[in-house]
Amino acid sequence: MKQPHILVEEGAVNGTVLLPGDPGRVDRIAQYLDGVEHLSDNREYRLVNGSYNGSPLTVCSTGVGCPSAAVAVEELANVGAERLVRVGTAGGLQSEMNTGDIVVATAAAKFDGTTERYENVEYPAVASLGIVNSLVNTAEREGQDVHVGPVVTDDAFYAEDEIAFDWEEARMLAVEMEAAAIFTLARRLGLEAGGILAVDGNLVAGEQKGETEDDELSEEAKQGVEREVRVALEAVQDM
Repeated sequence: MKQPHILVEEGAVNGTVLLPGDPGRVDRIAQYLDGVEHLSDNREYRLVNGSYNGSPLTVCSTGVGCPSAAVAVEELANVGAERLVRVGTAGGLQSEMNTGDIVVATAAAKFDGTTERYENVEYPAVASLGIVNSLVNTAEREGQDVHVGPVVTDDAFYAEDEIAFDWEEARMLAVEMEAAAIFTLARRLGLEAGGILAVDGNLVAGEQKGETEDDELSEEAKQGVEREVRVALEAVQDM
């Protein structure tokens, strides 16, 4: 049965799925893949299959926020996904973090509304240890420094400044908008999940994403995205 949003049928996707938020980033990741097959393009969901160094994978965009990410996870689980890796951007929450830095998320604090519909907030949204280790070990082999630890998933992009310093004090590394839903749904559905994020600004330093003149991301953030994509693709071979 074809899924109503991602528009693919059972067996159409590979076991490992990379999940960028931006549909345009699906195309960027596809440039690294062999045998690219475009599966569907509907709303915020763009899907391709391909392989990297012989390892098959699927890339599926989730759009912005937990509601659309949850739809993607639910439907991907229905058609054969086994492990999910968010490949996205986040705002740094520690003063020593710079734009372009890379974060491997071990867990996500639930400042969203979607996961509350599935379970009590006390249940943790944690990444799968195997995926965390694959991402960290691959980054080290590639000579990439990474921050490793918990992040915040928040619904309100334009209200984050009001609480950023509380998150800093709690030693949250960064804030983004999808990881809690991906980690929570993956656990409930019996899948593995993880996340790697490029820092696109630092909230506690007063640096917001989108302050460049002609693009969403600064050049430093774009370089961080390219590095995280390479790490994620190399890590797929160890998962």
